[in-house]
Amino acid sequence: MKKQDVETLFSRLRAQMPEPETELDFVNHYTLLVAVVLSAQATDAGVNKATGPLFATVDTPHKMLALGEAGLREKIRTIGLYRNKAKNVIGLSQRLIERHGGKVPRDRDALEALPGVGRKTANVVLNVAFGEPTIAVDTHIFRVGNRTGLAPGKTPLEVEKGLLASVPDEYLRHAHHWLILHGRHVCKARKPDCPGCVIRDLCGFGGKSV
Repeated sequence: MKKQDVETLFSRLRAQMPEPETELDFVNHYTLLVAVVLSAQATDAGVNKATGPLFATVDTPHKMLALGEAGLREKIRTIGLYRNKAKNVIGLSQRLIERHGGKVPRDRDALEALPGVGRKTANVVLNVAFGEPTIAVDTHIFRVGNRTGLAPGKTPLEVEKGLLASVPDEYLRHAHHWLILHGRHVCKARKPDCPGCVIRDLCGFGGKSV
């Protein structure tokens, strides 16, 4: 995609959503981290349904350890892969206390060293919690990057690098949310809403719906 088209694309997405936000509910940096870990292979709505009651009383690593793995499993059993996720949340909570004074670190390597935290999760936390210009490539952003021609790639990392290289600096902080929300609500996997798409004329997708 041409540089001017990329500029136009993001200016239109910004006009639609000047201040985009994550659709995951959280109350602080710690609960954001937990929510993102729980959201792997699950919908944000499904995660929010479980974490609403959870975060009302459990909003620190110490409180999570007091709840315990068995107690957490009961709270999140409606979320896919809840057993392994509960184990990871307890593990990362312990690690935060031991190595970071119970605080979520503003450091990629430190985040990725936590149980259940990979590059995508680290990128979300760095972006949402700390305002870092990172882009977490999930299935929605991967699809949008390839469909539109904005940042084609065979792997999430390739798409991420392509986006970081092509997105103008002024749009980088919110690019992650603009693209994920566009992919989730407009450029959907099975039935993209091309007629309602504000970047339709800039998109290189050959299967546009009428």
